[in-house]
Amino acid sequence: MKAFLTALRKSRAQTLAEFAVSTAMMATLATTAAPKFSGIGEGAKEKKTMAEIDKIVTAANNWYNKMALPLPEGEGRGRFPGQERYDSQVGGYSGEQQLILVIGDQAPTDSTSFYGFTSAHRTAWRSVFGINHVKAPLPAGSQGVLDDTGSRLGHVEYLEGFGQRPSKSPYQDGHYIYIALPGGVKYTPSEDGMTYTSTDCGSCPPILYVADLERPVKFFKKLKP
Repeated sequence: MKAFLTALRKSRAQTLAEFAVSTAMMATLATTAAPKFSGIGEGAKEKKTMAEIDKIVTAANNWYNKMALPLPEGEGRGRFPGQERYDSQVGGYSGEQQLILVIGDQAPTDSTSFYGFTSAHRTAWRSVFGINHVKAPLPAGSQGVLDDTGSRLGHVEYLEGFGQRPSKSPYQDGHYIYIALPGGVKYTPSEDGMTYTSTDCGSCPPILYVADLERPVKFFKKLKP
């Protein structure tokens, strides 16, 4: 009987020890694996938003080509959604020189670039599908992004190109925005890419930039037909 009780106590001690070791190992795995799983999730969001930006750019290119058709099928000259004419701008930028320090590889990594949805740069951009669209509204705290104004509304024309089904960013603070640089201007970058020289060019098309408000400095595409 004594031998049986002694064996039982040893068995319980081993079970508790094994449980403690297993618990410690699980905690360690959870600590080390969580950042990796989080990274996978963020990577998937990046791919998703870039794919959605590609769709918007493709739709804008299709619109441009449609407008370039002769009358009455088109307007006889290509333009992007929201542009009054091919040589009008949409948003707060009149040339590419202004964008170098805002988005792209040359932009600084500090708060002077268009780093996120609270940046002051957001006031220069326009909403692709409208800031109040029920299926893809501007997130709270991002006031400053505006809808296009004028006789040709960009968000109305983009929605037409998408069959009234807007794309929604996978990010909580994301929202698709755009600007259009006027055509009729040729932008020539310097060797280091830090400056642009602009010259008149009657045949040069406008230039479109589409971005995700989550991180425009990184999540954007440029279209020059």
